[in-house]
Amino acid sequence: MFKYFAILFIAFKAVNTPAAGLNALESFLKSTQSGKAEFTQVVTSPAKAEVKSDAKAATGEKSVAKVKTSSGTFEFSRPNKFKFLYKKPFEQTIVADGATLWLFDVDLNQVTARKQAQALGSTPAALIATAASLKALEAEFKLQDAPDTNGLQWVIATPKAKDGQIQSIKVGLKGAADTGVSLSVLEILDSFGQRSVINFANLERNLSFGAENFSFKPPSGADVIRQ
Repeated sequence: MFKYFAILFIAFKAVNTPAAGLNALESFLKSTQSGKAEFTQVVTSPAKAEVKSDAKAATGEKSVAKVKTSSGTFEFSRPNKFKFLYKKPFEQTIVADGATLWLFDVDLNQVTARKQAQALGSTPAALIATAASLKALEAEFKLQDAPDTNGLQWVIATPKAKDGQIQSIKVGLKGAADTGVSLSVLEILDSFGQRSVINFANLERNLSFGAENFSFKPPSGADVIRQ
């Protein structure tokens, strides 16, 4: 009889033990209220047929995938503030100040402003910078544990909204609940088949940011578009 109950206990414990990836994500959300990191982003567009332009070359088409790489810094403060500063190859700023999501394109000298509550919902930023818990995320995403690979624990987040631009987001986390979990990778697949991989490095956690850190004022002379 004891052996029978022992088997039942082990089975029950296995069923109810939080999955590694989900457990790591929950630990990150709870233990990291603010932070700063460097990032490198690689965006790969789906291969498209490209017609050869050289008249002397044999006629035909070939599939070409476009790859773009950018880098910069990322800062956030839960529950609703973050900032992406793209530095290379072009300067661009994305700031969420708690009420408005700002996007400033330096080359175009153009600012786009949207209401933050309507813009974030099922976005990568909600996963890493604005949500306070797994329960909060589950209102917008279907969360699923994925196998550990490359020394990371993974979670797949699928937006519940069917009309969004994101198909899925894969979150890679490093560390353990007792030693501290850090965000390492985001893999984003959008509805156009474009894949974006963001690698984070040198994460500093639980920093004290001043109120001005996430404020944004459109530069003088910039074209401001409000949506």
